[in-house]
Amino acid sequence: MIHIAIIQFPGSNTERETLMACRRVGLNPVEFLWNEPAETLSAFDGYIIVGGFAYEDRSRAGVIAALDPIMNQVKIEAAAGKPVLGICNGAQILVESGLVPGLENYRVGVALTDNKRVKGGHVVGVGYYNTWANLKMSVSPERCAFTRHLNSGDFITIPLAHGEGRFIIPDALLKKMIANDQTVYRYCNNDGDVVDEFPTNPNGSMHNLAAVCNPTGNVMAMMPHPERTENGDAVFSSMKEFIELENPVTNHELSYDRPHYEVQEHTPDSDATEWIIDMIITDNEAASVHNALNHLGHDVTITRQTHWEISTSGDRDETLKRIDATGELYNSNKEFINQTMAGENTASFLVCQKEDMRGRAKFESLTERFEIHELTKLKRGVIWNVSVNGGNFKAVLKDILNTHILYNPLSHECYRIN
Repeated sequence: MIHIAIIQFPGSNTERETLMACRRVGLNPVEFLWNEPAETLSAFDGYIIVGGFAYEDRSRAGVIAALDPIMNQVKIEAAAGKPVLGICNGAQILVESGLVPGLENYRVGVALTDNKRVKGGHVVGVGYYNTWANLKMSVSPERCAFTRHLNSGDFITIPLAHGEGRFIIPDALLKKMIANDQTVYRYCNNDGDVVDEFPTNPNGSMHNLAAVCNPTGNVMAMMPHPERTENGDAVFSSMKEFIELENPVTNHELSYDRPHYEVQEHTPDSDATEWIIDMIITDNEAASVHNALNHLGHDVTITRQTHWEISTSGDRDETLKRIDATGELYNSNKEFINQTMAGENTASFLVCQKEDMRGRAKFESLTERFEIHELTKLKRGVIWNVSVNGGNFKAVLKDILNTHILYNPLSHECYRIN
């Protein structure tokens, strides 16, 4: 009997469908919680990190779970050639942990970020989206542990449901991954054609990517949900055959020297208005980041604020009043306009999406729906305030930034606020 660990974190919610899918193809799935002894994972033949909302996707989908100690053991098992499948939230965890795409020392090389649904030049939606999607297999059957029971060019139709599923990869690295046959499944239309537009590409992923693997082919991050339909059973039966053949990994390698990202000093636009939004109620997102960093040994306190940079023409004060009255930029029942946090041994970092889809959507709503044509530009960001309670201030900040818990350098810009 082939035993598969179904790894769950707080907030995972698709374990039942995953158990059923494994049993349909003759695998023996066993539920495995994130806080069980990690070393006992070695008794299993393969691993599936299920979908859901680990730690409620706080800070960024998958990043807190990626820092859990259990992922160190998953890396050990993957290095031994055992198959590891991450589905949806599980895919995000694999990306944030560096298991995919598999750069040296598990360096982060890919981002899974906010969906981008643009049609006719307008934002038709951001955030969570669910639909049925066609996935075309774009490699040979033997390339990956999860492709063996399909032929190259075949496509399967399975559900998709996520808010941060858009693959972003540096162009030079993407070219290497394509040449390396790591771009395993791609979104296509009903004719099997890969068309880079909504709705064929449901989230704006580069290269229409729906799933990518590591160089040796035994680890795959897949955003849509093969476990929710028998249409996806070939993914799990392929995993079974891979294990039966004693994990025949390939000899592919991936080399890419991603430049080190340096945090820049924040220079606000002198012609723009900054709104710093604080919460009246408890900020659970900041609390989760605080707890995760404390568990990693950092004695810090974390708070979070939303940042809006608003550019206008004409009467600025009158335009800001009209924007305020819409309730589009903050909820006055639980939020209020405040100032940036200041304090001894406290550093503030402004994190902005490189492609600000949320800001763009709000801009279109304010200018088109509310007809505030004096609004000329709108940018959204998040301010993370880090208060260091113990240890060397600069060293602690460097260690925290290196965890990438506050931002992914592939999808975000990070600025230090003085």
